[in-house]
Amino acid sequence: MKDYINTNQLYRDTLRGKVSGVCAGLAKHFSVDAWVVRVAAIAAFIFMPMVVGIAYLLAVLLIPTR
Repeated sequence: MKDYINTNQLYRDTLRGKVSGVCAGLAKHFSVDAWVVRVAAIAAFIFMPMVVGIAYLLAVLLIPTR
């Protein structure tokens, strides 16, 4: 029986990140370009700044760095 190893864990990518690596880590986790996640995050921040700001701060605190 093979052991299940999750190689696609969510981490903050501080090497490719612009601020704290949250968007770069999400992009790597979902296999998309980092600019796509960054544009989506900025667009979401324009429409819901309080929610996105709190979510981003929580992500910085809760998602481990690699």
